[in-house]
This record gives sequence, structure tokens and C-alpha cells, in this order.
Amino acid sequence: MREERNSSEASEGGGDGAPVSRGSTPRPESNDSDQVEKTGDTMNEPSSSSVAEYGPDYEGLEGGQPTVDSFRKVSLIPLVFLIFYEVSGGPFGIEDSVNAAGPLLALFGFLVFPFIWSIPEALVTAEMSTMFPENGGYVVWVSTALGPYWGFQQGWMKWLSGVIDNALYPVLFLDYIKSAIPALEGGYPRTLAVLVLTVLLTYMNYRGLTIVGWVAVFLGVFSLLPFAVMSFAAIPKLKPARWLVVDLHNVNWSLYLNTLFWNLNYWDSISTLAGEVKDPMKTLPKSLFYAVIVVIFGYFIPLLAGTGATKLDRERWTDGYLADVAKIIAGVWLRWWIQGAAALSNMGMFVAEMSSDSFQLLGMAERGMLPECFGRRSKYGTPLVGILFSASGVVLLSWLSFQEIIAAENFLYCFGMLLELVSFIRLRIKYPTARRPYKIPVGTIGAVLLCVPPAILIFVVLALSSLKVALISLGAVIIGLVLQPGLKYIERKRWVKFSVNSNLPDLQPATNDSTEALVD
Repeated sequence: MREERNSSEASEGGGDGAPVSRGSTPRPESNDSDQVEKTGDTMNEPSSSSVAEYGPDYEGLEGGQPTVDSFRKVSLIPLVFLIFYEVSGGPFGIEDSVNAAGPLLALFGFLVFPFIWSIPEALVTAEMSTMFPENGGYVVWVSTALGPYWGFQQGWMKWLSGVIDNALYPVLFLDYIKSAIPALEGGYPRTLAVLVLTVLLTYMNYRGLTIVGWVAVFLGVFSLLPFAVMSFAAIPKLKPARWLVVDLHNVNWSLYLNTLFWNLNYWDSISTLAGEVKDPMKTLPKSLFYAVIVVIFGYFIPLLAGTGATKLDRERWTDGYLADVAKIIAGVWLRWWIQGAAALSNMGMFVAEMSSDSFQLLGMAERGMLPECFGRRSKYGTPLVGILFSASGVVLLSWLSFQEIIAAENFLYCFGMLLELVSFIRLRIKYPTARRPYKIPVGTIGAVLLCVPPAILIFVVLALSSLKVALISLGAVIIGLVLQPGLKYIERKRWVKFSVNSNLPDLQPATNDSTEALVD
């Protein structure tokens, strides 16, 4: 997907093994011939190439500039489809909303939920990603607002949530093709197929982000086109009364909300690729805007067609049922098309999610939160160790069931989102005049109000989690709480090498902003 920085990381090891702070002189290791020594002055001075790449607006909060990568950057159209696959991938998996609550609440949810959750999350992501256009994304936001300890917790929870999410896609891929290949329904053939798929898709991520981006464009068009055909074919068969069916006494609220939440979150994931984007100040906000439109219409219109053109049988509305709906509406040929599109869509979601997860680990390594090896790039500019680490997590978690995967990842994702919302508001209050190339056109009070509906929804989703999911997720959170001090201990003992990329802007701002300026 991207390029390796043309100025490689200088070794930041001090006398005790800890990274040196900005303003002191890093000492290159003698065995790293590609490392260059930078003084405290040059570390804070933007190079002309950096200004050309990112534009004069990016100064971080300290005035430092990111380096220019030597690999190709991701442009607008591939980025839109990378976001599309981070969030959606098409209307595959929305069937459970009808199963849980019936047509009316399902349609209502996919029409209203984006205004409560998706749009606020996308807006916050656009502002914060242009404020900090570097790999690491939300980890950098939280580190700046709340400190590196909570930044690490954010990275741990969001990475684990992403890996849990990614464990789902090879399973879903096989679910859509098992009708054609019955041997893949279970047993050793299915296990082997999951491993083979994981290896192949992991290799695609290794080959580069730009390749993944254009593959996402092709897969996105292929995945959405059959639903456009289905929607047009459904028009003569539509009966609007079917959309109004609701039974409030027979609603599985946990499944309903988890399905909506799972299908409409992860807008912030693209922030971990911000350093790989061409002209991120302009491209990121535009791509998020277009992706929101594609995702909302990509869900709502097929759901409108499917529920309005077929007789309701809620029990049948489970994963993969839209393919059967297509057969009822237009014939078996469309069913096969949608099954093929679903299979390929899961491949697209896998590679997009793995890209986000692996570049997040790279960004954390560049900030000294993880061992330096996580920040090393392959010859294709991809974070090899991060990719292998994420792929291993996918294999280990692939035994979980569909509902358990959704619930567990939602639980962890909620904790991470709470930290993001708090960080967004804190940065608005503490540094109201810091440069924000894209800024949500509201003051501090408006920013707080924007975060209220998502925060309420987060607590509702957490409250509806099962005891098993809550215990597993809280156990994962506790691991992160002790993992960060453990890594710091390893760093002090110099058992593993840690370093901070000297080309990144300082997260400790030196501004004249007054914390008294609470409202813009």
C-alpha cells in the first residue's frame, strides 16, 4: 500500500535504552548504515520535500514534518473503497437485522443509525486524521490528549478488535460457497481452506497498499452491482405494506444493535493509513464523505428491495439469505452472482482490515510503543512483522462463532471509541487554535454535543453484551493494562530494541493556546 520513508529511522537509544526526547541528539547504531544522525534542530525543521508532500498546513502541534515515502501513495478512489471495505463491503451480514427486529426496525436502523453513529465518527476521523496525518491514527490522537499509556491501551484494544473482526471473513467466504462445495461445511477441509485463504490474502497485503486499494475498487464494484440489478428487478414486485411490519414484543435487541453497530462502524480505521495517503489533508475528508454515501445506500436500497419484494419469514433472514432473495426476485443466475460477490467481498474486507491493523502496529512502533521490528518495512513498503502478527491472530481466533465474533469485537471497539471521543473533546478544549486542516464547523460545545449520541449508544451496546463476551473482553482489556508496563520494562532492560522515528512531529505541543479558551 505504501512506501518506505526515504530517511530511515535514526536509532533513539539513550544510555538506559529509552528513546531520546525531541531536542536531544540521536545516536545512530554503527551497524545500521542507512541511519543518519539528526540534531535536535533539524528534527523540528520541515524539509522542502515534506512540505511538498503534505502541504504547508501540516505542522503537527510542534511544527515537525513527516518524511516523504519512496513508494506510491493511495489516491482518492482507492481510498474510498478501502474505507468501504473497512466499514461495510456490501449488504452481506445485514440479514440478521430483519431476523432480530423485522423489516420496519431494520430499515429504520440503517436509515437513522448513520446519523447517530457513522456520520459523527466519520467527522471526528476526518478532523483528527488531518490534524495528525501519520500511521498510528487514533493511537496518536489518544497519546496526544491523554498520554502514551492510554495511547497504548487504545492501540491494543483497537488492534485486537480488528483482528477478531478479520477472523470472521474467511469463515464467511466459505459459508457463501459451501453450497457449491459441500466438503467445506466442516472438518479438516474447512480448517485447511481457512488457513489457505488467510495465507493468500496475507500475501496480497504484503505486496503493497496501492495493490490492495485498486483490488478493493474492483471488488467493490463487483460486489455492489448485483444488488443494483436486484433492486431494479424488484420494483414491479414491491409491496410497501411489507416494510411496515413490526412486532415490538418479539425483538432481539442485542442482536439488532450488534448487527447495526457491526455493519456501520470502523470509520476510524482508515486513520491508521493516513501516512500512506496522497495529499491527506484533502483526500481523507473527501474519501470519508463519499464512502458514507456509498455505505448507506449500499445497505438501505437492497434491504428495501429484499423486504418489499418477498414474503416475510424472519427465521430465514440469516447470513447469506439475500442470495436466496435474489433468486426469488430475478432467478438463480442472480443468486449465483450475489454468492460470488459475497465471497469476493469478504476477501476485500480481509485485506482492508489487515492493512489497517498492520499499519497501526507500524505507527505504534514509530512512536516507540512497540519494538522497532514492527516499524520495519518490506521492499514493497508494507509492515512485514505487523502483517504476520495480525495474520497469526486471525488464525488463532477463527474458531469463534459469528455472533461471538461480532459481540466481542463490538465490546472492545466501544472501549476504544470512548477514548477517541474523550481525546477529540480534550484536544478541542486544550488546543483550540492548533492547526486543523479539516475542522468540523462547530465550536467546543458543539463538539461535545456531537459526541453525546455515539457515547450513549456505546453504553447501550456494552450493557446488552452477554456475560461470556463481557468477561472475555474485559480479560483482554486487563492484558493491555499490564502489557504496556511490561514492554517498558523490556525497553529499560534493553532486551529488545525500541526507537522513536525522529521525523515525526512531537506529541508534546509547544503552543500559546490557553486552556481558558473553552469555546471557539
